[in-house]
Formats: sequence, structure tokens, C-alpha cells
Amino acid sequence: MIRRENRLRREYIFRKSLEEKQKTLEEKREKIRDALDNNTKIDYNLRKEAIDLAKGADWGGQVNGIDDEYRWAGAQDPKIVITTSRDPSSRLKMFSKEMRLVFPNSQRINRGHYDVKQLVQACRAQDTTDLIVLTETRGQPDGLIVCHLPFGPTAFFSMANVVMRHDIPNCGTMSEQYPHLIFNKLDSKLGLRFTSILKHLFPVPKSDSKRVMTFANTDDYLSYRHHVYKTDEAGEIELTEVGPRFELKPYQIKLGTLENLAAAEDEWVLRTYTNTARKRQFLSISRDDEE
Repeated sequence: MIRRENRLRREYIFRKSLEEKQKTLEEKREKIRDALDNNTKIDYNLRKEAIDLAKGADWGGQVNGIDDEYRWAGAQDPKIVITTSRDPSSRLKMFSKEMRLVFPNSQRINRGHYDVKQLVQACRAQDTTDLIVLTETRGQPDGLIVCHLPFGPTAFFSMANVVMRHDIPNCGTMSEQYPHLIFNKLDSKLGLRFTSILKHLFPVPKSDSKRVMTFANTDDYLSYRHHVYKTDEAGEIELTEVGPRFELKPYQIKLGTLENLAAAEDEWVLRTYTNTARKRQFLSISRDDEE
């Protein structure tokens, strides 16, 4: 079983590397195509490759998306397992129960004495699509890890300003409909990556669903809000917050799963101690550097 998982992992990494090479070539072709269409100079770094890139049937081709991590999205609903760090406080346990209601088709399991490797193997055996781990500091939830199975990626978020359902006045009962999702100001390349990771935790909603979840970006903090709505006799829409609410700050994406993070490559890491860290916005397209 372990040999088979290692073999599948190696094959996945190899196919992923081929896909990245193909994406790089397509980006170069796009730059050359824009220069030719606009009658401008070709980028100096691409001039030597321009003739070779323009040759062959692949000119104007499409990127092979066979290795996309979410290729089955929409064809089948996600299956999520939610757990906590070890020895959770009563507040973290309560928060994990509320998070189970946030994600449709999810189940919560007690961490107990299981290590990360055992959790991931059990989730793979049950065809789980995502493993969510909630962490805390001194009884206050402060972290969320989203591990996509079977091969990754794994996204890390810090969590702040957590307000649970029982702290929201007149929150009412929580709907179990599949929610509509709103992502605001996540229009950079990295923002779209986090949008892809988060939106595939939810199944496709029906058009008559009255449940809405919002991830709004402000200074690279994602404000999560959860509402239900109804239309009154006058045709006005009434929003009711049902909670919970919190802020997420993404800080890392690993190209692997939780049990092999040491060997996994970093897709992106937040560098907070650089001179320009305070000035840069990563999740919105307004920042100058599109790295």
C-alpha cells in the first residue's frame, strides 16, 4: 500500500512538472502573440526563442489540464473531514461543530491520539477530498489548514476575530442548503489560486438556495460572513447573519499533503520580514509585482 502511494505520488509530481513546463511555454507564446498583434517589439529575453516557439502545431495550443487537482469538481460533491489539533479546548470543540455545519457533506472526528499520517491514510481510504484541521492558542481558534487529497495542495491560514454562532444575537437556525459563494477582490493570480482552493470545499448550489457565504478581501485578510436571506411581501431582501464569522490570513501553500510536508515544495510563502512586505498586496491585482 505504501509503495503504491509513493508510486502514484511520483507519477503525479512528474505529470505536474510537465504541465508547468507547458504553461510556461504558453505564457511565452502569448507574449509573442501580443507583440505581433500590437506591432510592438518582442521582449528581449524571448527574441532568441521566438522562431522556435512559433513553430509546430502547439502554437496557440492549450495547456493540458489533466493534472489539475480539482478536475472532478462539479462531477461529484466534495467529501470533507474536519478535526482539531491535539487536546482541544471546549471552545475549539464547539467551533469545530459549527464548522461542520458550514461545509456541506462534511463530518467531524475527534483527534484523539491519532497522528497526522494516520489521519491522512484514513481519509484516503474513505475517498475524502479534503481534510480540514483547526488549531488554537490558549483556547482561542487561530488557525485553519486545508489539505486537498490525495496529493495536495495544502493551504495554511491564520485565523483572527472569531465570533461563534452562540455569540451572535438572533442568529436563528443554520440552513443545510448548498450555499452560493461570493469572492470579493481576489483577482490576482494568487488570489484566484486561493479562490480555487476555497470554492472547491463547497458543492454546486441549486438556483433557489437562500444561503450565501462571502469571502471579502481587505489588505490580504479574508473576511468570512455567513447569511441567509428571504424576500418580504414588498419584494425587499432581508439578510440574516447565522455565523460563525472570522478573518483568514493566508500564509503558505505546499504542493503536498500533511504527512509529507517536509518533502513537499513551497508553491507560495508569505515573507513578512522583507522591506516591502507592508506595501505589497498579494491577493488583489492592485499590487505592482505580479510574482
